[in-house]
Amino acid sequence: MICAIVLAAGRSQRMGTQKLLLPFAGSTVVARVVDAYLGVPVDQTTVVIRERDELIRAALGDRPVVWVENLDPSGDMLSSVRCGLRALPISAKTILVSPGDQPSLGHALIRQLLAAFGAAGRPILVPVHAGRRGHPLVFATHFRQELLTAFDGTGLRGLLAAHAHEVSEWPTTDAAVLEDLDTPTDYRRARGCRNGAK
Repeated sequence: MICAIVLAAGRSQRMGTQKLLLPFAGSTVVARVVDAYLGVPVDQTTVVIRERDELIRAALGDRPVVWVENLDPSGDMLSSVRCGLRALPISAKTILVSPGDQPSLGHALIRQLLAAFGAAGRPILVPVHAGRRGHPLVFATHFRQELLTAFDGTGLRGLLAAHAHEVSEWPTTDAAVLEDLDTPTDYRRARGCRNGAK
């Protein structure tokens, strides 16, 4: 079973507004990310939100996702990853983790990631663009318990460092794997690239 975790519990402090609800390519930022997973062979897409975040729920409408609330208002990314991991079914075998602010992710990229993961023969795969590691991170479910109990302060980077010999890097020309909409400048740049602007 292939499961995706979309992290949508951030506070968007540097953006000055809820970045996941910003318009993007005829949709919203978070809806674009979720739709990328719903259009590929992923069996369950889990969306981690803040407590009682009805705006994110409304933005995703009736999409068939599993909702999980991160009840820690000051929680970091790892705390949201853990919330998502706890909600996965026991039959999960492969896990993908994406921040909710990667709206340029597409079906083709995720399919290629999954194919590369299957062919790599290693239990962790990370996409690399222009020499930098990005997301979605793909890993085997046997790392779930370790992530639930370790890597405080280092998060998923801690997992990659602790299991460096088990990591496969997947090179891609798609800059979407590095997308990170933290500021208004980031958002304008991403929309410009999407529209073909220079």
